[in-house]
Amino acid sequence: MDKIYIFGHQNPDTDAVCAAISLSYLKNKQGLNTEARVLGHISKETKFVLNYFNQKEPQYLNDVKLQLKDLEYHKGLFIDENESIINTYNYLIKESVTGTPIIYNNNKYKGIVTIQNIAKELIKGDFNKLDASYNNIVSAINGKEVLKFDDLIIGKILTASYRSTTFINSVDLQENNILIVGDRYSIIEEAIDKKIKLLIITGNGQICDEHIQKAKENKVNIITTSYDTFYTSKLIGLSNSVRTIMNQDESKIFHENDYYDYFKEATKKLKHNNYPILNSKNECLGLLRVTDILKKNKKQVMLVDHQEIDQSVDGLEEAEILEIVDHHKIGNINTSMPINFRNMIVGSSNTIIYTMYKEGNIKIPKEIAGIMLSGILSDTLCLQSPTTTPLDKNVVEELSKIAGVDYKDYAYKMFTAGTSLEGLTINKVIKSDFKTFPHDNKKFAVGQVFTLDKDRIFNELDNYLNELNEIKQKEGYMFIILLVTDIIKNGSYLLFTQDAKNILESAYNIDNIKQTHYIDGLVSRKKQILPLILEELN
Repeated sequence: MDKIYIFGHQNPDTDAVCAAISLSYLKNKQGLNTEARVLGHISKETKFVLNYFNQKEPQYLNDVKLQLKDLEYHKGLFIDENESIINTYNYLIKESVTGTPIIYNNNKYKGIVTIQNIAKELIKGDFNKLDASYNNIVSAINGKEVLKFDDLIIGKILTASYRSTTFINSVDLQENNILIVGDRYSIIEEAIDKKIKLLIITGNGQICDEHIQKAKENKVNIITTSYDTFYTSKLIGLSNSVRTIMNQDESKIFHENDYYDYFKEATKKLKHNNYPILNSKNECLGLLRVTDILKKNKKQVMLVDHQEIDQSVDGLEEAEILEIVDHHKIGNINTSMPINFRNMIVGSSNTIIYTMYKEGNIKIPKEIAGIMLSGILSDTLCLQSPTTTPLDKNVVEELSKIAGVDYKDYAYKMFTAGTSLEGLTINKVIKSDFKTFPHDNKKFAVGQVFTLDKDRIFNELDNYLNELNEIKQKEGYMFIILLVTDIIKNGSYLLFTQDAKNILESAYNIDNIKQTHYIDGLVSRKKQILPLILEELN
């Protein structure tokens, strides 16, 4: 069963990470093979939660783009470099392909051979050269082994077509010669005396015991065949090792982790049909033919705590979305098939997942209860956010009992651990909970920082404003707003790029708003910022 990835948004907060873990546990209990992942670095708060409840930090998921390993290609299709040309041709016919990768030394890739290479060899090849195994020669000419001293036969092919006397007087036989001859005893004797590499006797010709004994002494390889000399000389070239005609063009190879869109663009320029597929160890996995790409096994995913393309993983449009669990507004993610979609007006994605545990009659372990509780407390600011619903409060009470914690004491520990800005760069503070929203083919961003130490930010206010402007320019935002939320005071200070000034003044009815303006009770980006901004933009 293929693995299903479950993940939250690109800047994972505690609710998103805990929702991915808790939903993955639920789905696995229901018989699926899922794994929780994250799309970015997790916060100090989330690290505290995972350590507190002994949960492993989910691995990073870079993208879900379609890769070559996700395609149905000819896996296991390749042939050894020492196979003969004729055996390679027969293999291509059997597999109904026009090319095959060539391997050596435990599937290491060496080159590729196509029908075109074989045809070229038959028409323009060097018909006097032989580089073949003894066994392949026997197979190609339907021969019979008489004497064998060498596994590999390399040399120059000669055919005894003259009268015996003329041949002996005019042809200077060498030790690297391969001689094709009928039952012409004087030529056979001459060839054995000259210690040639291989003697092929055609037409079921006989060889006397005296010649065999001398051939043993001189270590002359001998094969007999029922074919005549002409036909044997035609076939013997097909016994050559396929490595002698292979193409070693490195531009034709791809790796299993290469992206499909990169492959498509590259093959438009290469204009071939057959492409060997390798792994990271340069081992050949098989052959991908452009004309055979029919089935694509898209990566399967489930989304939690988001449903906006800009907030999700790279390559989402190439994946298959199976389910979405979220408590935000309906986003812009489209699917080609119906999916399971859970969207509720609650303060946390984990509240929804809790109801799914109850519906499935799945027992919630203490550790899972703890991280689900953490997600709800984080997103509702310990049930103080205006997004909090009666259901959130009831679920917190139930999960607290299972987890064995006093939720108020635990929330204070969690927020204290999570709001420390120690060791963070300005960019990391801004991006710690930073969400992008589309509007009329443009985009804006709203970040939120929860802290008990706002002065650490205000003491570097100019640097923070410069960083906001740099992010805006570099990443192409219309404007950026940053909420610095004081959990104890239950309100937020506003930092913003100048493009957002008029929008904020109109949305909150403020005259000439200044940086760090405080709005009491403003703690929810989803309910108290985003709707007002969208209304102003519209």
